[in-house]
Amino acid sequence: MTNKRDYYQVLGVPRDAGADEMKKAYRRLARQYHPDVNKSDDAEERFKELNEAYEVLSDKQKRAAYDRFGHAGVQGGMGGGASGFGGFGFEDIFEEFFSGFGMGSRRSGRQGPRRGADLQYNLAISFEEAAFGCDKEIKILRRDTCPQCQGSGAEPGTKPMRCPQCKGSGEVRQVQQSILGSFVNVSTCPRCRGTGEIITSPCSQCRGDKVVQTPRTLSVKIPAGVDNGMRVRLAGEGEPGLYGGPTGNLYVTISVKPHPYFRRRDSDVLLEMVINIAQAVLGDEITVPTLDGDVPLKIPAGTQSGKIFRLRGKGIPHLRRNGRGSQLVIIQVAIPTNLTPKQEQLFEELSTTLGKEVIPQTERGFFDKIKEALGDALGI
Repeated sequence: MTNKRDYYQVLGVPRDAGADEMKKAYRRLARQYHPDVNKSDDAEERFKELNEAYEVLSDKQKRAAYDRFGHAGVQGGMGGGASGFGGFGFEDIFEEFFSGFGMGSRRSGRQGPRRGADLQYNLAISFEEAAFGCDKEIKILRRDTCPQCQGSGAEPGTKPMRCPQCKGSGEVRQVQQSILGSFVNVSTCPRCRGTGEIITSPCSQCRGDKVVQTPRTLSVKIPAGVDNGMRVRLAGEGEPGLYGGPTGNLYVTISVKPHPYFRRRDSDVLLEMVINIAQAVLGDEITVPTLDGDVPLKIPAGTQSGKIFRLRGKGIPHLRRNGRGSQLVIIQVAIPTNLTPKQEQLFEELSTTLGKEVIPQTERGFFDKIKEALGDALGI
């Protein structure tokens, strides 16, 4: 007695199913229960059962014997359950199971064109150079095609020879066994690294590397309005490609040096100016430095500490559109600490006229004004 399930039941097809219907059912179930896809405990047994059922029912003679005598009619003809697939080619099975795992199609091991590597250069510029742009010269070391061998890697007058291990194909093949039977594993030739060639007389200048390190001086145009961390791309100034591939790019990363008294917020320039108490009370005209030079600024009488004046068009040029930001001048009133006897006398006389009453503030405070003018960029 046998405890095997009916083969038609295993495949889920009627007993009068045609070859195409049976093949379609097998593909669907084999994909579902393949051990590389299905990690359940019974997946391998179910997969073997499917193979055995399909091997019998896809063969006309075995199917006729099974239909007449059941499992007993085909026991002697079974060769292990996965040795044949009745016209269902092994390449079909291989592609069906492994196309989703990067193993479905054959590809040549010989290297194709490869783009050269990108290079990066860090360039420090001043606050003013970032604002208005500049032209800079930089010196880099990069790999270039060897001028002596013209990139062949072989000493002039000689040529690379065909790799004896892969016969110039750039790939080697190994037969491996699996539950599906044997299949060919194709990999890059380890001796020639996929080039198909062996250099027997390496170039004396590049030693067979095909490239050499060469210094280069390049001109970089820095656009107006750049900021920390921005990059300028120099197309085609990276390392050369391999096997006829295009050259990479050079990326110049900008680092802006801090300014002694200017700060930046997007396209605006921030500047703190300290005035004395007399200037704040009585008003004055002061000189304010900007990126374009000194300009006069009128301080109205009664100016409070934290007052912000906006100088339009005195900021950083916009990077991707016309115009410039503003310069924001933040006024700080300095309270004197080391008074002369005469100054102390004057302040005492002034204090008698001002009184000593302290009145709670009802208008917007200093921090509210700062936040309104500068936004959250100052972390307030």
